[in-house]
Amino acid sequence: MKIYQVGGAVRDRLLGLPVKDTDWVVVGATPAELLQLGYTQIGRDFPVFLHPKSKQEYALARTERKSGSGYTGFTVHAAPDVTLEQDLLRRDLTINAIASDADGKLVDPYGGLRDLQARVLRHVSPAFAEDPLRVLRVARFAARFSPLGFAVAPETMILMRSLVDAGELQHLTAERVWQEFERALLSSAPQIFLQVLRECGALKVLLPEVENLFGVPQPEYFHPEIDTGVHTLMVAEQVVELSTELAVRFAAIVHDLGKAATPSAQWPTHTGHEETGVALIEQVCERLRVPNDCRELAIIVSRQHTRCHKAMKHKAEDLFVTLESCDALRRPQRFEQFLLACAADAKGRLGLEQRAYPQAERLRSALAAARAVDVAPLAQQFRKEQLGLAIRQARINAISHLLETLA
Repeated sequence: MKIYQVGGAVRDRLLGLPVKDTDWVVVGATPAELLQLGYTQIGRDFPVFLHPKSKQEYALARTERKSGSGYTGFTVHAAPDVTLEQDLLRRDLTINAIASDADGKLVDPYGGLRDLQARVLRHVSPAFAEDPLRVLRVARFAARFSPLGFAVAPETMILMRSLVDAGELQHLTAERVWQEFERALLSSAPQIFLQVLRECGALKVLLPEVENLFGVPQPEYFHPEIDTGVHTLMVAEQVVELSTELAVRFAAIVHDLGKAATPSAQWPTHTGHEETGVALIEQVCERLRVPNDCRELAIIVSRQHTRCHKAMKHKAEDLFVTLESCDALRRPQRFEQFLLACAADAKGRLGLEQRAYPQAERLRSALAAARAVDVAPLAQQFRKEQLGLAIRQARINAISHLLETLA
């Protein structure tokens, strides 16, 4: 029996990155032998065991044979006669198919080290095309490792397109698709994830609402980049600098979906796109089973981002309407998320990436002024049916006073 460290742990160590999860492959052993050594078996599809002390995962070396559709349609063979090279052959990318033995000696039968040095994401074998989930995984790796200069190999992109063209992505479950989307959104370059998916045709299948934004023009005065799809990619890039929260990043990326529904005769203007986008966001969230906090924030950003951009021109009552519309007084933390997504939208424009966004601070100050109003005296002064209007007016007056001090 021989044990090797494999996959991401080896890859990240060679790249000088922190190693988070460590996986191991056991060659030349049977399930009975591992159980006798105190390992605990988990998983039903193939033999994976937890180490009795470290609780890290140890998998028996295995091969796979395509036997159905999708990413679950495989017959797995795990036995003592399966070699390490055979096990590594079934992996997705060469940089994930490097093993390390107990002495730290590397086993690299498929050129993973070469591709690490060349910064290339290349498939190990034609069997790559048997698993449609790998299309999303490669796009996610491209996003994660983009800052290091990695790019998808042309021949791998061809295989990814073949998977899309064969309709294999239709077999992916919503949960697995969202899992990859979530991890990509939380990466350092989510725009690269979207770009790679678009290049291989997968964005049109998995997120057509975003794909449809490409080629839709916007007024050049507000959007020097003009194309709404390009703007979306730029917003995805900018939001990384502003927030690490999944809900903020998701909302930023889908905030303009309504522009794809604008009749071309009305281009480049998009009157009403804020509300039109809500149904499309609901559509995306239903299809991918997006978490409720992401859905709720995305809808608010879609509806209110234009009002937020106009905050510097708004009077006290207009500012308060924005606060009301976002339920800011009851949910100030979500309102802060809203402001960050709007700031990403404003900065995601050609040549305006470094532009200040004072609208956010104006609305933060307005919220603070409104929340500072003492409602106790009002409760004593007004009847119940009048109290709500009295509190509202007092808060507007507080914001008005704030604006006077800022003038």
